Amino acid sequence: MSVEILDSILKGVFKEQQVIKIRVEKRKGHRDVTIITGFDTKDPELRKIVSELKSKLACGGTIKDDHVELQGDHRHKVKEFLIAKGFSESNILVE
Repeated sequence: MSVEILDSILKGVFKEQQVIKIRVEKRKGHRDVTIITGFDTKDPELRKIVSELKSKLACGGTIKDDHVELQGDHRHKVKEFLIAKGFSESNILVE
């Protein structure tokens, strides 16, 4: 088996085992921020995923220390997007 195939299999298994929590925080000025925790922040794919999310949801966002922040309340849209990307629906918790 080639290294690339093995690497993609391991990434797929890891995606299915990750527990991702999505919640909304109120910030000053009554602004909502969607917080996504549970990602591996060292994963090089994370930047691509966040970029696609920001583009699809037409919002700003950033990767912080251990979580991702998106401007606005996008809980359910983020869940649908992650399921389409191959994450397990049962491991995505929306609060």
